[in-house]
Amino acid sequence: MRILHPYLVLSVSAGGGTTDFIYQLARAQARRGHEVTIYTGDYRLDPKLVRSLDGVRIRVFRSWLNPSFCLMPQLISGARQELLRFDIIHLHVYRSFQNVVLRHFAARYRVPYVLDAHGSLDRFVRKRQVKTAFDALFGRRILRDAARCIGETEMGVREYTEWGVGAERVVRISAPFPVQEFAAVPPRGEFRQRHGLGDRPVVMFLGRIHWIKGIDILTQAFARVSARRPDALLAIAGPDDGYRGTLETLSARLGIQDRVLFTGFLGGAHKLSALVDADVVVQTSRYEQGAWAPIEAVLCGTPIIVSDNSGAGEDVRRMDAGYLVEFGNVGDLAGKIEHVLDRPEEARAKARAAAAYVTEHLSMDKCVVEYERLYEACVQEQVAAALPV
Repeated sequence: MRILHPYLVLSVSAGGGTTDFIYQLARAQARRGHEVTIYTGDYRLDPKLVRSLDGVRIRVFRSWLNPSFCLMPQLISGARQELLRFDIIHLHVYRSFQNVVLRHFAARYRVPYVLDAHGSLDRFVRKRQVKTAFDALFGRRILRDAARCIGETEMGVREYTEWGVGAERVVRISAPFPVQEFAAVPPRGEFRQRHGLGDRPVVMFLGRIHWIKGIDILTQAFARVSARRPDALLAIAGPDDGYRGTLETLSARLGIQDRVLFTGFLGGAHKLSALVDADVVVQTSRYEQGAWAPIEAVLCGTPIIVSDNSGAGEDVRRMDAGYLVEFGNVGDLAGKIEHVLDRPEEARAKARAAAAYVTEHLSMDKCVVEYERLYEACVQEQVAAALPV
């Protein structure tokens, strides 16, 4: 099958979990003999990532007005010339110039596409007026013409139906994980040695530093924990997305600035060593499609705490992968962190059991078949629709 994955950036540090997901899925599909292409822009393009995608064709377009809009004018002629060569298009995220262009030519050439919004439907963060205008001009058409819309959790499925997509066109495919990358994690101690942490209790957040991630709530809860455990450290691991200054100010106001470590972006072995060395990984997002970073922690044997208000909480509850807290309840979160630090064996046993479940049921090699079946159904429906009555 000839598959196209378009995405704005091919860089894990800039594109986060979505880039990582596309990378893993494209690589798995290529290994299974499919002809896979990725359309992307040149903004912060990661040459090492490109070189590691053996068997995947990468077409890079010049990108303008980055990172707000990532306009790629050359994509118009590129899609006009070669979109007919694909059997299926797998669109990622919802509002993008790429999706506008590719939806237009997909409709013209009758090439089916699936939409994987990755939790990007909501308008409540950033550029609400721009998002509303996009939805009115282009977004509704993108949703209307999608052969299928993919949600990773029941929350994701509900979002599509609330936006008017018929339930028969919405499918749920749980987020797959590259479990083979966690088969041999680094030994405990490398991250701690690199930052001179010794045996200090480490509470960690992993992800981009943005208001939506609720790191301010974690910081407030950690301040309460550190009052009892002055040797504890809060490690905030991830690239700054405009919110680090706010957290630094908050930490100073709470008097814990010397107990907060900003590591910057961590990838590959550095990320794994950080997850291995953490005593608990916490995700308290205001909104989150799924528990990607926490499950990575679980695969490293590290306990997790996740807020109960989002798809991430749904994932953790379903797998009994960790501990849930009421979103925004600083006292509840501080209590859960102390519970994990006080009962490490109980918490790590829960993580190990969840890791076994993920390895058995949610590996990329297993889940890639679900995408194949979905693509095949969409292609067959497109062929049937084109037949004369």
